[in-house]
Amino acid sequence: MSNPSTFSELGVPGELVEALRMARIVEPFEIQTLTIPDALLGHDILGRAPTGSGKTLAFGLPALARLAPAEKKRPKGLILSPTRELAEQIARELEPLAYAVDRNLLAIYGGKGLTPQVKALRQGVDLLIACPGRLLDLVNQRALSLEDVEIAIVDEADRMADMGFLPDVRRILDMTNENRQTVLFSATLDNDVKVLVDKYQTDPIEHAVAELEPDLSVMEHRFIRVAKNQRLPYLADIIDDVGQTVVFVRTRHGVDRLARQLRQHGVSAGNIHGGRSQSQRDRALQVFTEGKVQALVATDVAARGIHVDGVACVAHYDPPADVKDYVHRSGRTARAGAEGMVVSFLDPSQVRDAQKMQDKLGLDRDFEDPVESPNRGARLAGVAKSGPASDTLANKGNKNSGGGKGRGSKGPRGKGAAGKSGPKRSNGRYGDNDSENGEKSRSKAGSGKPRTSKSGSGKPGAAKKSGSGSNSAPSGKKRGGPKKRWAESGGSRSGSDSGSGSGFRSGSGRPKKKSSSGASSSSKPGASKRSGKPRPKNRKNAARSGS
Repeated sequence: MSNPSTFSELGVPGELVEALRMARIVEPFEIQTLTIPDALLGHDILGRAPTGSGKTLAFGLPALARLAPAEKKRPKGLILSPTRELAEQIARELEPLAYAVDRNLLAIYGGKGLTPQVKALRQGVDLLIACPGRLLDLVNQRALSLEDVEIAIVDEADRMADMGFLPDVRRILDMTNENRQTVLFSATLDNDVKVLVDKYQTDPIEHAVAELEPDLSVMEHRFIRVAKNQRLPYLADIIDDVGQTVVFVRTRHGVDRLARQLRQHGVSAGNIHGGRSQSQRDRALQVFTEGKVQALVATDVAARGIHVDGVACVAHYDPPADVKDYVHRSGRTARAGAEGMVVSFLDPSQVRDAQKMQDKLGLDRDFEDPVESPNRGARLAGVAKSGPASDTLANKGNKNSGGGKGRGSKGPRGKGAAGKSGPKRSNGRYGDNDSENGEKSRSKAGSGKPRTSKSGSGKPGAAKKSGSGSNSAPSGKKRGGPKKRWAESGGSRSGSDSGSGSGFRSGSGRPKKKSSSGASSSSKPGASKRSGKPRPKNRKNAARSGS
């Protein structure tokens, strides 16, 4: 008998087959062909398959076919995911299939509010997709029970081990029905994963696809010796040359800093790591997937479980911790037969470790010294290269606005007619990238609120010396009170009451005040508020006048 070539031949129910057909999924992948028949019979499955091989349907279709309706707060099926992104991806792929067989599912993970998740569990969830941490939080709050779980699936078990989640996974599996079906998928089968197999699976049937890891031979590997404080301009040039790049950095703080620096150097960049909220991570991944930003700067949380087509390059800004991390990081490029480049930046002290890794992976011992780029000086001066890269920033004159130098320049910031110049004036084209980082000071700069006057000659005292009405606070007096009252009394920001048109802090004179009767007073700024008589200019004149 020939190998099954359709989902119907694999035993998938007709409703699910029709839902797959509507999604234009007709022929099963290899891992699906191997695992679905045994999973439909209720056997424990040990699947070895990398991300992108079709394993979500391999475990999702049998689970939806076998699940009975669940009671409130007591799901029947459970899928454990190591990352929020993967959990959301699984939910999106299985949701139309669950609808086809009248089952509902829910994805729960940190970064989103507890209340909506608790409400959904109260209404009843047949298939629950969860990250271990948030799931245990809800269990501890008695928002749900796992006692009725009949099908437990652990996706990317090796990644769970790498992230330190195995103790939580074991605690969760201990809470489920002891007669459950346990399905485990992993790209590798090392000692940590073997613990789960030995303790929680009964006579598992093992299935593996031919290729378990990314094919490094189809990638171009470059190892560049350069100190960390000199890498930025070279990285920016590489991104400009090759296109969309995933850049890996060791720490969360380093991710945020590098993404900000790339934007200052004319390269549009998003950032993603475990410290950002789920909406921020979704947005960063979305704009990168859509090609709206050139670089996605990430910690290793993005190394697995995220499938993005068209990644031209992977850059190891910080070297990976070991050979396994190098392989999985690099696997973000050269997918589905496409070409790809992998660039590693190394301090001289890291070359020896890189040589050992090259030997293990069968890569050539070839190291480059950085080549001077014609744009390097401009980048180091904080001036973006002209062309498409700089066009991705919303304020194209960001770094030279107002006639001054940008933030990244070696000189002081320039002063222009509208105040300070430089990156603080703009969040970039995709402004939420900066605001998601918590850089609220940047968004305030471009909010449209008037700044302290620096117009005219640029000297704060220039208007006062020239004899024109000055809006600056008199020396010796505290700021705030009078200026606040001016603003509240209707001081024009459009310039309709002042000749300069730059707002009530433009140095063109105070706006007219209203008299006690509500009419606008025509008296000069120095007039007394109560009597209308001229206010004494100083205490000496006041004494002479007998006041």
